[in-house]
Amino acid sequence: MLDLSVLNKEQREAVETLEGPLLILAGAGSGKTRVLTYRIANLIEKGVYPGNILAITFTNKAAQEMKERIIQIVGDEARNIWISTFHSACVRILRQDIEKLGYNRDFVIYDTQDQEKVIKECLSELNIDEKVMPPKDVLSKIGSLKDELMDAETYYGRYGMDFKTRNLANIYRMYQRKLKRVMPLILMI
Repeated sequence: MLDLSVLNKEQREAVETLEGPLLILAGAGSGKTRVLTYRIANLIEKGVYPGNILAITFTNKAAQEMKERIIQIVGDEARNIWISTFHSACVRILRQDIEKLGYNRDFVIYDTQDQEKVIKECLSELNIDEKVMPPKDVLSKIGSLKDELMDAETYYGRYGMDFKTRNLANIYRMYQRKLKRVMPLILMI
């Protein structure tokens, strides 16, 4: 049985609220982590499987500390809880299920610098001056196209009538080929 006597009235109310979402607005040092820790422990005590619980924090350090606190309260079964940063949780989900999409779990995540380097290679190979098409601008446009779920072929088909859009489509096409050659799947953050 959880010892809720260490919580004040408001904290206890939050910990005991198990149905639906809960918004906790509190300042620094007011016990937010304690509330989250005890609320998760209470969920486990009420029968929720720890592997079905996801807690997102801002840092890996905070995630580890929270997990350790929960383990101290409820024991080793809490090791199956998902407590991580947003990025870590997403990578974990991808690594767990990416093979269903036909990709290997050993993918690489490219940051902006890595992406720009590949764009610069494309520009060089296509003999396009970086002053005419700055890599950051090209990368931004490709990112926007991907947000719209538009691949290079579709973009070219719709907008490939002038010099700049035709070049962008060619860069986009080459960029994707280069990424696929490096690894079966490359994710951009």
